[in-house]
Amino acid sequence: MLLTTDVKLFTGRATKYLAEEMAQHYGQPLAKMDVLQFSDGEFQPEINESVRGSFTFIIQSTPPPGDNLLELLMMIDAVKRASADYITVVIPYFGYARQDRKDRPRVGIAAKLVANLLTSAGAHRVMTMDLHAGQIQGFFDIPLDHLNGSAVFLPYIQEQNWDNLC
Repeated sequence: MLLTTDVKLFTGRATKYLAEEMAQHYGQPLAKMDVLQFSDGEFQPEINESVRGSFTFIIQSTPPPGDNLLELLMMIDAVKRASADYITVVIPYFGYARQDRKDRPRVGIAAKLVANLLTSAGAHRVMTMDLHAGQIQGFFDIPLDHLNGSAVFLPYIQEQNWDNLC
């Protein structure tokens, strides 16, 4: 049970525009964070305000390259170590979702690995949309909210009365 009303919204570099729109809709600015870039290509997210006891949202898609996923994991770790009370990760595009089963010998199940990494980094809840397969929901040991985009787009398309949708 959360005892805080302090909400912080963070974004990674892969989803900045969407996160800004979400923050504006929510009526709250994005929390202050920088991503330090080192000359060897490494980067380090740096939280620039207190998150102690806060309900924290981190908005970041994880499409390849792996830097987007790694940046998200590092952001989760940073807010966890800064004593955020509850961490919700919002992943508009869940990368590696197509690797959701063993369809050949000697291959991994990357979607399960990503679920484990998010949990291990410190996420308490994940929100994503339009997963490649519903079975991915079962890969998570924490709550997962799978939002279906067709609930928004289908009524709009039906209202258009196009003669030939194709």
